[in-house]
Amino acid sequence: MTRNIIGSILALVGAAAAVWSPFRVWYDGRHGRDYRVQDLFNGITETKAELAASLLLPFAVAALLTLIGLALHSRLLVALSGVIVLGFTVLWMVRLGQEAGALTVGGEGGGVGDGVAYAVGGGLLLLVAAVVMSGRVRSEPPETEAHTHRRLDGPPTHPTHPGDQSPPGRP
Repeated sequence: MTRNIIGSILALVGAAAAVWSPFRVWYDGRHGRDYRVQDLFNGITETKAELAASLLLPFAVAALLTLIGLALHSRLLVALSGVIVLGFTVLWMVRLGQEAGALTVGGEGGGVGDGVAYAVGGGLLLLVAAVVMSGRVRSEPPETEAHTHRRLDGPPTHPTHPGDQSPPGRP
């Protein structure tokens, strides 16, 4: 139970960081919400994105998957949301590196901003949360009358296989 609580907290912090990241500077003073999702597949352009079509979209989907994963105690969904966040962040870095020729970190020219750090950190936290969570607990079904066979001359027996029952009256 403690593992699920710690994993849930890590997942919520990771999802929040991922959703917050497009509102921070990503590169040269340009916020993540200014990059269109389609630019990740067609090449980065200077066209400013609407909020619903920006990098916020895949991160919001990842946050929704995280919440569903936490409700269902699904490590797979939480891990998938981390992969989505990291995947889109890395894809953005590759596309921008192709467009700009090189990526710089910080400095006077701006470079990669803290929004990318929030996205990478959020994605990594989601993956760590999936590892920490114990997932669903599967319990043995309770023993019922259907599984217990009473013999007339002794205590109930538990056959190893349904066909291993001895005929009535024989031990």
